[in-house]
Amino acid sequence: MVEQSDRAPLLDWEEIPPAELAPSVPLAETGDSLQSGLSNYPAQGGVGADISQSTSPARTHSATAVICERADSPSKHGGPGGDGSATDEDGDCTFHGLSVRDRRIAEWEEKDQIVAVFVVTFDTRSGNMIEWCLPEDVNLDGVEFKSMASGSHRISSDFIYFRKGCYFGLACFANMPVESELERGARMKSVGILSPSYTLLYRYMHFLENQVRHQLQCPGQYSPLEAFYEDKKAVLPPGGNGLVTACPSSALGPIVNRCMHPEMKITHPAGCMSQFIRFFGEQIMVLWKFALLRKRILIFSPPPVGVVCYRVYCCCCLANVSIPGMGVSVPELRPFFYINVADITALETELSYVACTTEKIFEEKKELYDVYIDNQNVKTHRESLQALLRPNSADREKYRKLCEQRQLLLYSQEVDGDCTSSEEDLFILFFMEQNNRIFQTLSEVAASADSTLTAEHMRAMGLDPQGDRGFLVDLLEVYGIDVMLVIDNPCCPQCCHGELM
Repeated sequence: MVEQSDRAPLLDWEEIPPAELAPSVPLAETGDSLQSGLSNYPAQGGVGADISQSTSPARTHSATAVICERADSPSKHGGPGGDGSATDEDGDCTFHGLSVRDRRIAEWEEKDQIVAVFVVTFDTRSGNMIEWCLPEDVNLDGVEFKSMASGSHRISSDFIYFRKGCYFGLACFANMPVESELERGARMKSVGILSPSYTLLYRYMHFLENQVRHQLQCPGQYSPLEAFYEDKKAVLPPGGNGLVTACPSSALGPIVNRCMHPEMKITHPAGCMSQFIRFFGEQIMVLWKFALLRKRILIFSPPPVGVVCYRVYCCCCLANVSIPGMGVSVPELRPFFYINVADITALETELSYVACTTEKIFEEKKELYDVYIDNQNVKTHRESLQALLRPNSADREKYRKLCEQRQLLLYSQEVDGDCTSSEEDLFILFFMEQNNRIFQTLSEVAASADSTLTAEHMRAMGLDPQGDRGFLVDLLEVYGIDVMLVIDNPCCPQCCHGELM
């Protein structure tokens, strides 16, 4: 297998037309194409944003059990769990290979929910500005800075995920040299969309890439964007808040043991997870603990920011838990994706998030974050979290197992041609199972007559009885789990018993 660099050609990625999927995967009918003039608009197949589906330069696909088919009856599906308030149960999302009962309880569909489309340009006199949008009365304040990251003038192209209030956005940026003194030799634009859910934005990546190039070459020609909006515009639930709800994980039963939470799905270039693993190495286990503790995590990187948005997504995946009811009382670990100084006010009220930025000034605003990541350097200004920055023996063992499983998967794919699973599946399920094991053990101990947590329990959970004691104390406090913690302490034999909560 040829490994990709961390600077993968992300903008070369496009959706795979249904005809190119593996023949063993049932395919949904493609939607009607848009009017003439949209020849570059990607074919819309029935495959949902499943983490098991990834593209590669060879344009191959691997698919597992969860395939969402397009249906005529819409059902609305939203972004990160808890962001929504309305659900339509008329959707048709088939979990192939499941019983009729399991299919029935899992019937939901992610429907096109485009609430706005816009073009942002850089004006040499006014700076970033919204050039055009539909609908004309939509509130896009600040989007001109979210969709054109600070420092983008140094690069030729990029893409950006971001949040705007209760909506998520995706914008594609391009920078084209021009012989114009008025434009100072460069024309820069972004074409973007807003939706209540980030899980479907990937469908339109290729279209947005083509449209931003079109806007650079033929400024002011908006008819393809107008047709796109009319075809994909959202029909939001009543109430005016623009929020939609994901299928609750508790309803999925055994499904969650084979796939990630619906609200945590996003499609990304092949190798996204493997790049994340190679980039951070053992420090993934450090990020895992911070994510599970619902800390505010901020990632700094100069442009391009697209690959960093995927790191935001990967960080959120570290905290995935499929035990029904677990974590309902803790803050959602919400992806903010790209942020800039215009988001400072919004971040001041957030209890838990993962975000990325290209603006170095955020490092000085320590009240806005708990964990700051600069390149591969993970640090925290909070004294109580300092000990978590150092991977312990149990962390190194978990990372070794992850790498071992990954190598076995790559071997089976290359030698045996086994494409029933992907690195994305492996990554998601590895941490989900680890988290499930921890919370299942803690729940059982809390419900027992003794409710005493011992070093044996710690080892059974894959934790270091000494090195992870502080982490476990914080975890019990955050999730409100009432147990007695008993751990041998060779440095202080008389202090080997502690009560938590």
